[in-house]
Amino acid sequence: MKGIVYKSTGSWYSVKAENGSFYDCRIKGKFRIGGIKSTNPVAVGDHVDFEIEKKGDETVGVIKHIDERENYIIRKSVNLSKQTHIIAANIDLAFLLVTLNNPPTFTTFIDRFLVTAEAYHIKAVLLFNKIDTYTEDELLEIKFLAALYRKIGYECIGISAITGKNIEKVTALMKNKVSMFSGHSGVGKSTLINSLEPGLHLKTSKISEQHLQGQHTTTFAEMFDLSFGGQIIDTPGIKGFGVVEMDKEEIGVYFPEFFERKNDCKFNNCLHLEEPHCAVKKALENEEIAWSRYKSYLQILEGEEDHFRKDIHEK
Repeated sequence: MKGIVYKSTGSWYSVKAENGSFYDCRIKGKFRIGGIKSTNPVAVGDHVDFEIEKKGDETVGVIKHIDERENYIIRKSVNLSKQTHIIAANIDLAFLLVTLNNPPTFTTFIDRFLVTAEAYHIKAVLLFNKIDTYTEDELLEIKFLAALYRKIGYECIGISAITGKNIEKVTALMKNKVSMFSGHSGVGKSTLINSLEPGLHLKTSKISEQHLQGQHTTTFAEMFDLSFGGQIIDTPGIKGFGVVEMDKEEIGVYFPEFFERKNDCKFNNCLHLEEPHCAVKKALENEEIAWSRYKSYLQILEGEEDHFRKDIHEK
């Protein structure tokens, strides 16, 4: 039988078969996919072949094969530095929910997410949530950030999951596509999904006043069917986004504004550091490229993993 993985709990997988029925499945033996050292060989969104086995009164599915993935979003595993974790596979759209505070989302985190989406050919959209809660000054900061990313070519939408502002724009983008929501805990992913699809009744929780961070309400990635067509993958809140599987020479390729100037650099293997006649450094000096983006690039290049929550907004 063929099906799509809708939920993964680490050892069990909920698979929706082509006939629309759901089966609890597990895997036998070790799956190694394309040499990826991953903590989860099977990810939500995977297309799989499985067989049904009877054990007494129980019917259990066994996953035998995973189809080749069109793409996937991957990050460094939190506790195992050598391991990686595939968040979801076969995604048409990756939405990153951004909040200015409660909790803060810094540009380093946004840029790492966007670089990963670029690397795996996934269209990324930035959703600036909770805009009903901001002061005039904070709204100006949101507009500044949105302008920065729009200039690079990313779609940015200011939304409120509570008041419903611009929710119809998000719905229109998601129609008949497989979408993924990502972001820190507390940015409002589950609240937004409930706003888009009220019948799902996803669990939500308040921000921790002490740390201004969200409480984890989603513990495993899970896919849901949408009444207006398509699917949404809700993912656990993530603190950091460790970039993996990238050579130093290719990181600049995943910054679109760097890539478009690459051919104007004197050296075709320019890393945009101290090399002479570097078009990226020149654009930076002329304020055609944002300093926050360049600093994010340097951190990824240097492999710094502990700066996710540092604000590098200013020069």
